[in-house]
Amino acid sequence: MDETLAGRLESILPGGRGVWIPMDHGVSSFPELGLEKTEAAVDAAIKGGADAIVLHKGAVSYHSERTGWGRFVCHVSASTVHGGKNSQNKVIVANALECLGRGAIGISAQVNLGIESEKEMIHGLGTVTSQAHECNLPVLGMLYPRGPNLALDPSDLTGGVAHAARIAWELGCHVVKVPWTGSIESFRIVTSSVPIPVLISGGQTTSFLDLLDIVEKSIKAGGAGVCIGRNVFSANNPTTHVRALRAIVHDESTLDEAARHLG
Repeated sequence: MDETLAGRLESILPGGRGVWIPMDHGVSSFPELGLEKTEAAVDAAIKGGADAIVLHKGAVSYHSERTGWGRFVCHVSASTVHGGKNSQNKVIVANALECLGRGAIGISAQVNLGIESEKEMIHGLGTVTSQAHECNLPVLGMLYPRGPNLALDPSDLTGGVAHAARIAWELGCHVVKVPWTGSIESFRIVTSSVPIPVLISGGQTTSFLDLLDIVEKSIKAGGAGVCIGRNVFSANNPTTHVRALRAIVHDESTLDEAARHLG
């Protein structure tokens, strides 16, 4: 495997695009539908053609050794639903060198903008990108403008999402995950604000077909793909859902064409 930064990025973002499946949710809350049998969830995503799977460090070690698959990204930010007012305060629980030793090809960290501990999370992200720079590890920044202290410009059609993407890039991330902004027009502002690939999160949708429609729109707006977890691993057939996402992200299929993978 090419262990340069460029080589690792090409492995998990072939052609600059990616279908990433995060499965780090079990730390935040458990039981988690679809993750009770972690082997089945990971194997289904790999079978469907996922470009990367995001896991916490213990799971990276386990699945890397178990599968021999080389595209696990280690998530290093953690908090739980039991944290009360600090439940959204993500703390750093691993370093880049450790992630590399556990078999990860990249590293992922989260910042929730607008909450009281925002500055600590930004500091943590900066530490992660500094460490990753020394190891040639790509960094995914998961940035969400979601806290009560958000100070949004009334003219900002993106609701702070463009700022979130900008923070990730300026602090050294190689790819960023942000929420969908609601329209091609507004999401194009996000993608044009940074020179790194922008992936969208899943969020709340009424159906997977609605989600595929959003993914198609995000690609038209310059997006680079998806980093979507629950909408995939909690499905009855996660493999077909990954294939449908791949059809849009990599093949630029239409919604109707991608939906055929769902049967």
